[in-house]
Parts: sequence; C-alpha cells; structure tokens
Amino acid sequence: MIDHKGYNDFTLTLLRWFRENGRSLPWRGTRDPYAIWLSEIILQQTRVTQGWEYWERFVSRWPTVEQLAEATEDEVLREWQGLGYYSRARNLHHAARQIVDMGGFPKTLEGIRSLKGVGDYTAAAIGSMAFDLPAAVVDGNVYRVLARYFGIATPINSTEGKKEFAALAQELLPKGEAATYNQAIMDFGAIQCTPQSPRCLLCPLQESCSALREGRTEELPVKLKTVKVKERRLTYIYIRCKGETAIRRRGEGDIWQGLWEPLSAEDTQIPTRHCRLIKKSFRHVLTHRVLLCDFYLWEPKEKPLLPEDYIWVEEQDLDRYALPRMIELLVRMVPVR
Repeated sequence: MIDHKGYNDFTLTLLRWFRENGRSLPWRGTRDPYAIWLSEIILQQTRVTQGWEYWERFVSRWPTVEQLAEATEDEVLREWQGLGYYSRARNLHHAARQIVDMGGFPKTLEGIRSLKGVGDYTAAAIGSMAFDLPAAVVDGNVYRVLARYFGIATPINSTEGKKEFAALAQELLPKGEAATYNQAIMDFGAIQCTPQSPRCLLCPLQESCSALREGRTEELPVKLKTVKVKERRLTYIYIRCKGETAIRRRGEGDIWQGLWEPLSAEDTQIPTRHCRLIKKSFRHVLTHRVLLCDFYLWEPKEKPLLPEDYIWVEEQDLDRYALPRMIELLVRMVPVR
C-alpha cells in the first residue's frame, strides 16, 4: 500500500505536467454544463479529433439544451451520422428533454446521473468541470495510468476492480481542484501513458512507476476476456426506380434502432440474380459482432410492391435521412445515374 505522501506526490506531479502539456479543447474554456455534457457524450467511444467536429456542429445548430430538446429525433440522428453507437444520440436527445423538464441542468451527482445515457464517469466529469463537485473520473485512461503507476493487477472490468480503482481515484483527488485533476489524468493517459508505446523515458513519474520498474507496462492494466465477437450476414438491395429509392426505419430490439436502411433481401421475393452486385461480403466491425454484407442494385421499370413500412424517397434527398455508417458507405458505391 502506498502511503498518502505517495498519493500527494503523484497528484502534484500530474497537475504540474498538465499545466505544461494539457490539451486545449473548446469545451474546457467554459463552465456551461450543456457544452461539457455534450462533449462527454460525443467522446464516448470516439476519438477527440473526430468528436471535436461533431461537438462544434451540435453547438452551432443547437446552442442551448432547450433548442436541442425541441429538435426531432431524426434531426439529431442525422447530425450524429458517422459517429456510430447511435443509442448515444437517442439518449442525448431524451436527456435534453429531461433537463428542460427539470427546469435546468441538475447540479448534484445524483441529479446528473439520472439523465439518460449518463453513468458514473460522465456524471463525475460534468459535475467536477461545471459545478466543482469533488468527484473523480474513472475511464480507460484513468484505469491505465493508475494500474501501471501503482502496479495494480486487479482486472479493471471486474466488480472488485471497479470498486478498487474508483476508491483510489477518489482518494487521489486534490481538494478544490477536481476539474483540473480529472482533466490532467485523462490527458496524461491519452498523451503520455498511452496503450501502446507509452512515453516512459520522458515520463515525470518514471522513477516511482511500478510497471516501469518491474517491466510490466505491457501487462497492465489487466482486463478479463469478454464476449466473443460473432459474425452476422446481411443482404441489401438498393432500388433505383424513376429517380427514387425505397428505405425503411429500423425498429427496436436490434442494431441501428431508429435509423434508415434500403430494401432487405429478407423482405422481397425478387431473386438477387436479377440485380447487379455492387459489393460482396462488405465487412463492417461493431463492438461485439462483425457484419458481412452483400449489396445489390436493382433498377426495375416500375415500382415493386414492398412491405408497408418502406417509403419511397427521391435519391437526391437520401442524405436527409440518418443512415447507419455501413449503409452510408455502401450507398456511396452505387453508380451515379
């Protein structure tokens, strides 16, 4: 067990490093909980370089949470297109309406955590940065930095590990500087103590880092093996008829809920031999599954009879509908007529 002086040295070193090396990000120049919350939701499962553009797009289109709450789900999903994990967008929209119903952004951890799509990490990030709440964040970067520095081999995705790291992170939090410390440790993990090829030789913590001293940098943090990735095969037919194409909105209980897709081969009696193959076994990777899709183009002279949940739209208007990233990529392969 490291004594409290060790904790203080660790924290002070991180704060000193952050003053010199911290990232300059637009949502860090504000205490507006809406802007901070928006950044945290967008950056879940998303690189900062990609999320930055989406954050600016959302803030520009909906400068306040009230305006976001007034938007339709379709509008929000359309702006989100390309980021993936679309449940985040639906939760974001739902939470915006929660906030408006509350009369404003909640200022307690419990209140923030009650918002749709907000867990412990996001609540701590928003609470500390917007309201100076003494709450430590624990994300992938934090797990990695703490596991390596303190030599902790408890699996980070185990119940025991989550409790151990959460308690340690909270103990390391300096009084009155939660926001700065949280940003410091996240940036340290993203810039210095990276997953691969960490910059150990230039690290201000190298002399006291357990993983570096014991040669365990590549081993830590420890993570239990989770669900095996499964493959799923899909077949879609892009219909082109008199300048229009047919799409439908996906329902609940499956991937891409609420997004639009072309004709599924499961919904038609048309043999694919009457269609033109655009792409065979297009591979698209999701978190716990790999999609393999065959994509066809069909150009009938008259509109075929389709199930009632399909609608016909002008091809030129297709970009007004929120499509899954895989479908968006495949549609781009359709030859322009």
